[in-house]
Amino acid sequence: MTAASTEGDFHPHNLLAQPRRSSTVLRIMLGTQLRRLRESKHITLEEAGRAIRASHSKVSRMELGRVSFRVRDIADLLTVYGVTDETERETMLSLVSQANAPGWWHNYDDILPPWFQAYVGLEQAAASIRNYEVQFVPGLLQTEDYARAVICLADTPKDEVARRVQLRMIRCEMLISADPPHLWAVVDEAVLRRPLGGPDVMRGQIEHLLNMIKLPNITLQIVPFSVGGHAAAGGPFSVLRFAESDLPDVVYLEQLTSAIYLDKREDADRYLAVMERLCLQAHPASESKAFLTELLETL
Repeated sequence: MTAASTEGDFHPHNLLAQPRRSSTVLRIMLGTQLRRLRESKHITLEEAGRAIRASHSKVSRMELGRVSFRVRDIADLLTVYGVTDETERETMLSLVSQANAPGWWHNYDDILPPWFQAYVGLEQAAASIRNYEVQFVPGLLQTEDYARAVICLADTPKDEVARRVQLRMIRCEMLISADPPHLWAVVDEAVLRRPLGGPDVMRGQIEHLLNMIKLPNITLQIVPFSVGGHAAAGGPFSVLRFAESDLPDVVYLEQLTSAIYLDKREDADRYLAVMERLCLQAHPASESKAFLTELLETL
């Protein structure tokens, strides 16, 4: 038995078997493995940094999956961490190029802010996405016309609008893929009452929602005005969960020009508790079809 396998945490072969993962997620998984190996040997970030001729902050960023990896750095760290089995080393090192590979969304680097790129990568690999919205239909459930209306609200340059709409539509395709995530969206009634883009756009959007909730991987709940104040008074948020046991839940909070990512267990648990209370306050998902159908008749 190798030094690495005795710790019970280092299983790089498991990373090869994931059916739907992005390079973003793979970087996080590799970083998590590196952190576990380092901690199992009681090696500090500073000591690990010296081993690869870098600062402790770089090692920390590597462990968080926030930077790309160099094969030489990973090889040196594996040596310091006592991973000597050649098969395990080769498996780990072979994943470096995959972790560094740009995702399809990097074709939109010119319009995609860096703080949102990470979210798209996580979204593409999530097993489930729980989303609460107070102003807009969730992005993954938007029609092309509705998305265009939302994007134009931000005074987006005309030459960028079409590409931003295209990016959003490509993101939506994963919901009807062979291995789709489960999307559980909770929206405030105001989202559906606000005539964004005009009656025709809203009519098309409501019809689209009616079609989407027929899918087994889509759950939609509506928080009615009659609830008054509710658990998520702080604003919209998303919680992403992954099939990989090594990955924590990630809470995503979008701001005007940046975003916050929370991956500590206690933070995720708080937001999940809020989401559960929201689901109890909202109409049951079984009533969404009737609500949307009635709303459609008023447009």
